[in-house]
Amino acid sequence: MDHVEEQIAEWRAYVAKAPAVEDRDVDELEAHLRDQIAELDAANLTADEAFLVAVKRMGDLDSLSREFAREHSDRLWKQLVLSGDDEPVRSSGGWLEALVPAVGAAVAVQVARLAAGFPAEEPGWLLRNVGLLVLPFLAGYFLRRRRLDTRAWLLTAVPFVVAALVVNLYPYPPGSATELLVALHLPVVLWFAVAYPYMGGTIRSHERRMDFVRFTGEWAIYYVLIALGGGVLLLLTGAILDPIGLDVDRIAEWVVPSGAAGAVIVASWLVESKQHVVENMAPVLTVLFTPLFAVMLTVAAVTYVVSGVAAAFDRELLSVFDALMVVVLGLVLYAMSARDPSRPAGLMDRIQLLAVGSALLLDAMVLGSMVARIGELGLTPNRVAALGLNLVLLVNLAEAARLSIRFHTGRTHFHRVERWQTRYLPVFAIWAAAVVAVLPPLFAFA
Repeated sequence: MDHVEEQIAEWRAYVAKAPAVEDRDVDELEAHLRDQIAELDAANLTADEAFLVAVKRMGDLDSLSREFAREHSDRLWKQLVLSGDDEPVRSSGGWLEALVPAVGAAVAVQVARLAAGFPAEEPGWLLRNVGLLVLPFLAGYFLRRRRLDTRAWLLTAVPFVVAALVVNLYPYPPGSATELLVALHLPVVLWFAVAYPYMGGTIRSHERRMDFVRFTGEWAIYYVLIALGGGVLLLLTGAILDPIGLDVDRIAEWVVPSGAAGAVIVASWLVESKQHVVENMAPVLTVLFTPLFAVMLTVAAVTYVVSGVAAAFDRELLSVFDALMVVVLGLVLYAMSARDPSRPAGLMDRIQLLAVGSALLLDAMVLGSMVARIGELGLTPNRVAALGLNLVLLVNLAEAARLSIRFHTGRTHFHRVERWQTRYLPVFAIWAAAVVAVLPPLFAFA
């Protein structure tokens, strides 16, 4: 019966991906599927047979089950659900739908820079408002693409309005450390705000949250590719225009900010319309980088433990380790989102467990060093922000390692490991929001 529960969890995850399906719809469909399985089980079918026939019956009632069978073409239920004349239907790219918000974000950034006195030195308010200049356009793109109603538009606007009031009404003095922390953490808060329209106006669905994790990873891949292509284009443009005396650096000062802003929406459109391309790249990238990070983390953890230099971490090294652990967690999350939940534990899962375990050990050492520095030098905004981030990561990594061990020993299913991460995602948003809204007044905007 545990195997059937895993199959139902996978079916539910697939059905929940449809933008038009809400949580209550998925619950209703799952209840109907379970009723069908119970009825077939009473007719003396095996558990697997009952599930397959129930999916077939659901296919007659709901087109999503047919898409589920079509997607999992290597599974037995394809022959039970699909008819011979079924062909995949591909959706339109909708590039114009993405072009308008991309241009809007690019223009908003330039207008703000001009208002700040560009090309003179740009003031701090511009830095802390960068996320508010770009991410509302991304939220609007998803609101329109998901065809959400007015209520969803208003609910999406709330965190952006509140954030705009908070970061612009606080009295930051020049050179404030808390202002820099706000500039770094506000985009994280607003990225989670974008999750609401991306997930079709729902926040409770674990499946939709994992879809958002997958989207974030794929978005990062496309954004880096766009950035690399843009850099090559600027270099070639400089080489071509250099003989006629044009100031390419001045051109770049205008082009790069607009390009970086517009690329946020363009990368999102690419994820939406070219998912099959990333689906081909993602497993390769995961297989390539996960072992490399696992080896690096293991070597670092063993080296620091054996050498005894963990207590001597300086501020710069602590920042590097914080960034490294965030990257590792992101890599693990993305690999998890792209994994087939029905597959048993394999070599790559063991490598990921090694990476998580090593990151957990390093995080514990970093925390010990931080506590020692705070005891010696006292609290500052930067130390509190770093300490909070490491505590959030420690809890996440510890439970992820525990569940992964249970999965490898056959005492739980993969969807429980996945469910832990989707439940924990709001904690990152809450901590980033606390850094933006609570930390500055707590330290008198120092």
